[in-house]
Amino acid sequence: MISIPHKTKQFLVLLIKVLIVGGAFYFIYNQLANNDKLDWQKFIVLFQKNQSIGGIAFILFLSVLNRFFEILKWQNLVEFIHKISLGEATKQVLGALTAGLFTPNGVGEYAGKALFFDKSNTKKVIFLNLICNGIQMILTVIFGIFGLLYFNAQYNVITTKTVALLFGFLILVFIVLFSVKKITIKGYSIEKLLHKINEIPKPIHQKNIFLGICRYVVFSHQYYFLFLAFDVDLPYFTLIATISSVYFLASSLPTFQFLDFAVKGSVAVYFFGILGVNEWIVIFISTLMWFLNVVLPVIIGTYYVLNFKVLSPPEASGLSKEEGDETL
Repeated sequence: MISIPHKTKQFLVLLIKVLIVGGAFYFIYNQLANNDKLDWQKFIVLFQKNQSIGGIAFILFLSVLNRFFEILKWQNLVEFIHKISLGEATKQVLGALTAGLFTPNGVGEYAGKALFFDKSNTKKVIFLNLICNGIQMILTVIFGIFGLLYFNAQYNVITTKTVALLFGFLILVFIVLFSVKKITIKGYSIEKLLHKINEIPKPIHQKNIFLGICRYVVFSHQYYFLFLAFDVDLPYFTLIATISSVYFLASSLPTFQFLDFAVKGSVAVYFFGILGVNEWIVIFISTLMWFLNVVLPVIIGTYYVLNFKVLSPPEASGLSKEEGDETL
């Protein structure tokens, strides 16, 4: 096994930190400065017309609340390994978010969180992160399907026959998955996955679902209130159904975190175009949602990335040095 000198290891860690932070800021700047669909003059005019300190504070509060629920979800799930403080959960979530900015569907986030734990817990941490993101995806699918059904009932985008075929296909997929749950591929199976999920205490699952619903409600209503701020006057249920449809369909597409607003924006343009909402308003709101819920947390996360230290085994496992010595 090749041994890397301590100074070389420190330099490599510093280089990775600088690359992550530098790359994050480059992609953020590039997307905001070179997007020709963003009409900043129109935005400034509308902002000056409707500016409200209370309104701005409220929208920012929703961003904080959205990420806060995500932090609470992670703190709750990690309790399965050992308890961590709210501050430690914040560091892990925001640091991992920054590290996963350039990876497809935030895959780098899994590795980012694992770095805060002992290597022996890597598989558990990755699995818990899968549960954390999985419940959010399930809720997005559930609310999204209801949103699509409501939207389709109002505007007949697809025929009733097509809707029936789609539901039939989904039911068939679930039947196939559960009928082959014992089939093992490279040591993994659906039955084994379900067994691992059941190992986690029910109170942790219940709290995870509750916090996931809270986060979804906050996130979707932040989008809703931004439309109101941009003078979009549509019925509440129509707007919420369209928002849930957009997030459901956009989340189904493989993408990078730094392109998240572009993917959601393009899907949103189609759906809100049916409602008669101006394209530039939809693109601006999608960009603002991306800025408020990805860019701002990433900027804070860069602090945790730059201050990240490779922990010794006792520290990484959540124990003090003395406790670690006792367990050896």
